[in-house]
Amino acid sequence: MNGGRTFLLVAGAMAALPMLGACSNENHYVAPPPPKVTVATPTKKPVTRYLELTGNTVAVNSTDLVARVSGFVHDILYQDGDVAKKGTPLFTIEPEPYDVKLKQAQAAEAAAQATLTQTQAEYDRQSALVASQTVSRSAYDQAKANRDAAQGSFDQAHANTQLAQLNYEYAHVAAPFDGVVMARQVSIGQFVGGSGSPTVLASIVQVDPIYATYNISERDVLRLREQMAKLGMSRDDLKQVPVEVGLQSETGYPHKGHFDYAAPMVNASTGTLAARAIFDNKDRALLPGFFVRVRIPVEDQPEALLVPDAALGSDQTGRYLLVVNKDNVVEHRNVTTGPTIEGMRVIDDGLKADDQVIVAGVLRAIPGQKVDPQVQAAANAK
Repeated sequence: MNGGRTFLLVAGAMAALPMLGACSNENHYVAPPPPKVTVATPTKKPVTRYLELTGNTVAVNSTDLVARVSGFVHDILYQDGDVAKKGTPLFTIEPEPYDVKLKQAQAAEAAAQATLTQTQAEYDRQSALVASQTVSRSAYDQAKANRDAAQGSFDQAHANTQLAQLNYEYAHVAAPFDGVVMARQVSIGQFVGGSGSPTVLASIVQVDPIYATYNISERDVLRLREQMAKLGMSRDDLKQVPVEVGLQSETGYPHKGHFDYAAPMVNASTGTLAARAIFDNKDRALLPGFFVRVRIPVEDQPEALLVPDAALGSDQTGRYLLVVNKDNVVEHRNVTTGPTIEGMRVIDDGLKADDQVIVAGVLRAIPGQKVDPQVQAAANAK
């Protein structure tokens, strides 16, 4: 009995040996394949570098219409918000008294002119007679004095006429420039222009063209001056520099204008230079006081390298890209970045034109390890 049982145990153990060997071969470790990532070479194309700022729109002209003579408001000749051309009548301030004073002054001037004509004729006669020694010198002197007094009276009368003419014109308030006339601040029949503070009748604002004002940092001023010197530009050439602006609700910079003015000195307290551009505004899309984004071209870069902005990463050292080398090993590459153009980021330094940049599958790529790169055009990886 015991011998038979022993034989069976030995036979079973010997039969299990091949099975154990088979299990050992199946559990042998096989390394996983390198992860697949999408790579692309940088896109190379010309780009324009811009200086991007913020600013505000400002009216080219804006003023209060003030009563320059006293009287009762006779007529209001516009509707609040009207667009008025230069010289368009807007208010009339009791013109009758000033018309009468003008006529009085004109009459006095005419009388003074007649007296001057008479005394001038008498002076001419006395001049001829004194030359021939027919009359005394005293008669000549008297004629000259009368002529000079008449001339003085005429000059005074003429000045009074001019003053009366001005007051009559001031009684008719007109638009000093093309613009939008704001809501009136007086009513018909109201007395204005008294001895106290000047009476504001309304305000007028010119909205076409319109300014955009902005401040440029001292560093950017030096950069712009350096670029001007490189291009051989003069101060007059600055008037041709295009400037673009966009509102908060707009995409891009749809409003096109040009540089108009820069202050002659940098503000020491802010370290900025005040400047402005001017824009056509016939559709009144820009109103004074709007906040605007400003863009000014600085230089043209004929061959810039661009990669999808999503391919960039950030760490304590700054911005970086993951690049696959010739051995398909991932490299961490620190780069200096420029502006974003249509979802593509300009790379100023740290990247070569033939580098294979990982544009998709970045999370599967570990610096120093191999990957399986799949080539794709960078422009399609945005």
